Amino acid sequence: MAEDLNWAIGGEAGDGIDSTGKIFAQAQSRAGRHVFTSKDFASRIRGGYTAYKIRSSTDRVQSVVNRLDVLVALTQRTIDENLDELHDGSVVVYDGERSWEAEIPGDITGVDVPLKSLAEDAGGAIMRNVVALGAVCAIVDFPVEKLDEALEKRFGGKGEKIVENNKTAARKGADYVEEEYDGFDYSLETTDSDYVLLNGDEAIGMGAIAAGCRFYAGYPITPATDVMEYLTGRIDQFGGHVVQAEDELSAINMALGAARAGARSMTATSGPGIDLMTETFGLVATSETPLVICDVMRAGPSTGMPTKQEQGDLNSLLYGGHGEIPRFVIAPTTISECFHKTIEAFNLAEQYQTPVYLVADLSMAVTEQTFAPEEFDMDAVEIDRGKVVDDDSIDHYLDEQDRFQPHYDAADGVSPRAFPGTDGGAHMSTGLEHDELGRRTEDTDERIDQVEKRQRKVETAKQEEDWSYRDYGDPDADTLVISWGSNEGAIVEAMDALQSEGTDVRFLSVPYIFPRPDLSEEIEAAERTVVVECNAQGQFADLIEHDVLERVQRVTKFDGVRFDADELADAIRDVVDGSAAADEVTA
Repeated sequence: MAEDLNWAIGGEAGDGIDSTGKIFAQAQSRAGRHVFTSKDFASRIRGGYTAYKIRSSTDRVQSVVNRLDVLVALTQRTIDENLDELHDGSVVVYDGERSWEAEIPGDITGVDVPLKSLAEDAGGAIMRNVVALGAVCAIVDFPVEKLDEALEKRFGGKGEKIVENNKTAARKGADYVEEEYDGFDYSLETTDSDYVLLNGDEAIGMGAIAAGCRFYAGYPITPATDVMEYLTGRIDQFGGHVVQAEDELSAINMALGAARAGARSMTATSGPGIDLMTETFGLVATSETPLVICDVMRAGPSTGMPTKQEQGDLNSLLYGGHGEIPRFVIAPTTISECFHKTIEAFNLAEQYQTPVYLVADLSMAVTEQTFAPEEFDMDAVEIDRGKVVDDDSIDHYLDEQDRFQPHYDAADGVSPRAFPGTDGGAHMSTGLEHDELGRRTEDTDERIDQVEKRQRKVETAKQEEDWSYRDYGDPDADTLVISWGSNEGAIVEAMDALQSEGTDVRFLSVPYIFPRPDLSEEIEAAERTVVVECNAQGQFADLIEHDVLERVQRVTKFDGVRFDADELADAIRDVVDGSAAADEVTA
C-alpha cells in the first residue's frame, strides 16, 4: 500500500472534471482519509486543458507533490501534460472506444475501460466520468459503495432516479476492471474518522457568518466568486443579505453603506476589482468605517491569467490609494486559518474603525482540504464591536452643544461609534477632511489632528494586538525560511524531506503583512535567510529587507502554478549548498 495516493482526472473544460474530482475527494474524506486537492483549469467555459488532482493519505497532507499514481485521461493531452509525474507503476484509465488512441509509455499500465458504453448501459453517456470513478475504486481497492454518499450529495437535487443511475454507473466501472484486469499494487486504507472538506473561499464565507457578517456585496470574479456562492442562501438564515452588484465599484459602495448603517459588512474580489475599489477604499478609511475587503489574488497585471496562481497584489494592498490611508492587511496561511482570520478581520475593523484587507490567493481559494470538525469551533468565536455607544453612554461624547463627535480626537485614535437610531447620536461624515463633528474643514490644526488620529489607531493596534507568526523546525537552524499566504503547507512538507537528509531548517509562517512582526532577532540568529513567495519581484522579501536593513535570499515562482513540496525542497537545498545565486532562486 502506498503511503499516499496521488490521483487525477483530466480533459477539456466542460467535461465535468471539477464535479468528478470533488465527488472522489468527498468520498475519501468521508472514508477517513485526509485529502488535499489541486486544480488546473483554463479561463474559458468550454475547451482548453483542465485537471483535478487529489492527494490522499491516512496521515495529514498539506501540499501537492510531483507524482501521479492513477490518472483518468479523457484526452491525449491529459497524458502528455502529466508525463513527468507518471512513474513505473502508475495506472492510466482511458476509453479505447473513443476516437483517439491513447499513447501510453511502456512502463505505465494502461487500463482501457469503455466509459461511454458502460455509462449508456447505466442510463446515459453523461455518466462516463462516474464510470471512471468506479474503475478507479477497483484499481486502488477502495470500496465502490463509499462513493454513494458523495453521489447522493452531488445529484440528490435531480431526483432519486438520477442518483441510482450514477450509483449503477460506478459499479459497472468497478465490475469491468475486476473482470478484465488482474489486481493492482494499490490499496486505500480507510478509517472511522469523518472529516470536513473545505476550500479557502468557503472557509472565508463560513468565518464571515460566524463573525456576524450580515451584508455582502460582490461582483463575480475568478477566483473570489465562491465566497459569494457560499454565503448565498446561508447568510439569509441569520438575517443577512447577499447582493450581486453590477460591478466592483457598486459592490464596495454598497458594503460601505451597510457598514455605515451598523451592519458587519464585507466584499470580496480579485486584483482587477481591487483596482476599481481603491478610490472608495480611501473613503472607507477617512470616514472611519469598519469594512472587510477580501482580495483573492490571481496572476496579473490587467486581466492577466484569471485561473492561475500568483501573490502579486501585495504592494497594491499595502500602498494603494492616494494620500496616506491607515489599514490592516491580513493573509491567512492555511485554509482553516481563513476561517479564523476572517473573524479576526471583522473584529479589527470595528475595534479600530479601519478597513481591513483579508488576503488569499487562487491556490488557497480553490483547494479542498480535510479538517477535523473541531477546528471550526463556533462556540469559541468572540465578537468585539469596539467603541459602540448607546443611549446611556453617549453623553460622554457630546460637545458643549450636545452634538455627537464621531471623529473625536481620542488618545488611542479610536473615536466612539453610534449606530443609526441611537438617541443623540445623529452625525455626518464626508470624504473631505473634517473636524471632530464630521464637518468639512481646511483648518490646518484640525487637519493635523485628524491625520495623526487616524494613524494613531494603527500604532495603538501595534501595541495592543498579537502580530505573531507560526514557528516550525529547529529554532537553532542555520537556515531560516520566511513566507506568507498559501505556501505554508508545501514548505512544511519540504522541511520534512530536508530533515530526513540531515538538513535542519527553521520556518516562520507570517499571516500579518501590516502590521507585521519584527523578525530582526530571528534573522540575525540565522546564517542565511530565504523568503519564499509566488511573485517575480519578491514583494514580501522587500518588506523584510526594509525592516531589518539586511539582504535576504529569495525563492520566487510566477509561472501561474503553485509551489509543490518537492521543488521547494530542491530550491532550499540549493541555497544551503551554496549552488543558488546570491540573491534569488526561481523555483
